[in-house]
Amino acid sequence: MVERLDQVLLPLDVEMANYLHRELEENGVEVHLADGVAAIEKRPGGGIEAALESGRRVSGDFALMAVGVRPEVALAREAGIRIGSLGGIAVDERMQTSAPDVYAVGDAVEVRDFVTGQAALIPLAGPANRQARVAANAVFARGDSYGATQGTVIVRVFSLVAAATGANEKTLRRAGIRFEKIYHHHPSHAAYYPGGGTMSFKILFSPEDERLLGAQIVGADGVDKRIDVLATAIRLGASVRRLAELELAYAPPFGAAKDPVNFAGFIASNVLDGDVEQAHWDEFPTVSKRRATSFSTCAIRMRSRARRWPGRNPIPLPQLRSRLGEIPRDRRIVAVCATGRAATTLAGF
Repeated sequence: MVERLDQVLLPLDVEMANYLHRELEENGVEVHLADGVAAIEKRPGGGIEAALESGRRVSGDFALMAVGVRPEVALAREAGIRIGSLGGIAVDERMQTSAPDVYAVGDAVEVRDFVTGQAALIPLAGPANRQARVAANAVFARGDSYGATQGTVIVRVFSLVAAATGANEKTLRRAGIRFEKIYHHHPSHAAYYPGGGTMSFKILFSPEDERLLGAQIVGADGVDKRIDVLATAIRLGASVRRLAELELAYAPPFGAAKDPVNFAGFIASNVLDGDVEQAHWDEFPTVSKRRATSFSTCAIRMRSRARRWPGRNPIPLPQLRSRLGEIPRDRRIVAVCATGRAATTLAGF
């Protein structure tokens, strides 16, 4: 797989896409990121060989080109219909074009991004079908309108499922929208019940009005129902705090008494209330996109048997009292854990 950008699946931010990079590689897919295809040639003995922009060469039996989509608007241009700033057909809230009694729906139209309010091209089947209903109602003079598209997507990559809804971090930065973000990792159902897997969440929200702006989830099980709950919350303009209040279906095979969506609300509320100060992976110049390498902070590890953490001599929580003398007073102290939840218990330390 050759990708000119530094990640696969652009609706995700790069740190969430890294789960998929690892999954691809663990299933035998050779992944070349931040590289492009310069030429494809036939091999004398059969198959093909691709020359990459980096100078590397890769070979295979055939090539599958998946380089994105662009609106096909030639007919609209010939008819004198107005084309939007992004190259899609411009329509109003009733899906009517600039030509009287001419409507357009689907991948070729420009829509309004639900979170940013800006023009967007979002070629998805769900929005296309809802647009078609709005256009049909408009033809029969019914007062229906299409509001905006938030881009809820889901895909399976071998054993993992990745999903996103609303705006990602890249989109919010381009739009100049201030945001806060949280991460947490949670079992898909009660940990003692067999067959579950860990889900990794990224939640984006406004620090001003607390509105939920976007969500990304990667996991093996239960991703679909959680992303649908979060997509609904975004559509209804909910505060991220309201996630803590949601009463979701629970039995051990299906979820947890405190659902991962509830936990997202708990953690976000802690951030908004100033109970915790977060330390994100990208705040540290020595942290690469692939793997954290070292910290210039004092780390307190929340579990004595947790996975290896970068940095010098992280202090396991059970040893904290006996090692208080090692805590520096002139450096930042970071509490770390494998799930992103337990670290908040040291907020008042």
